[in-house]
Amino acid sequence: MNRYRLVEHAPGAPGLRWFGLGPDLRPTRGLLKLQRLFRKHAFWAQDRNQPQLKRMLAGSTVVVSLWRGKRMVGFGRATTDGVYRAVLWDVVVAGDLQGRGLGRRVVEALLSATTIRQTERVYLMTTKSAGFYQQLGFKEIKTQRMLIRGQ
Repeated sequence: MNRYRLVEHAPGAPGLRWFGLGPDLRPTRGLLKLQRLFRKHAFWAQDRNQPQLKRMLAGSTVVVSLWRGKRMVGFGRATTDGVYRAVLWDVVVAGDLQGRGLGRRVVEALLSATTIRQTERVYLMTTKSAGFYQQLGFKEIKTQRMLIRGQ
């Protein structure tokens, strides 16, 4: 696990968003690497462009990225009001590295952030990974429905 570096970005991830910073605040073309991670390993985020990614990061309360050398191999973010609700978004780990505890590391870093830890309830939505999140303490709620408007 020492080969992997977890970066806990400042709220809105300004270093990643504007300068592409990675581990040790070094320029790594991080925004391009995030876009590549999504394109290759997240069917739901393949078409995201860099201006959209910048806006997404700016609106995120907690942002973490996981690196192996200069390669971004994991990512996750969360938004919250800091009191009642938080939502985990865009958790992704490179497919060739799944099953090594990296996704758990990303999710645990998000959940341990002060602004997330202090909220009453943490939500997430997933299409294919419910079993993974249940191992981390999330439960399916049959009394609630997800509604969607838009695309």
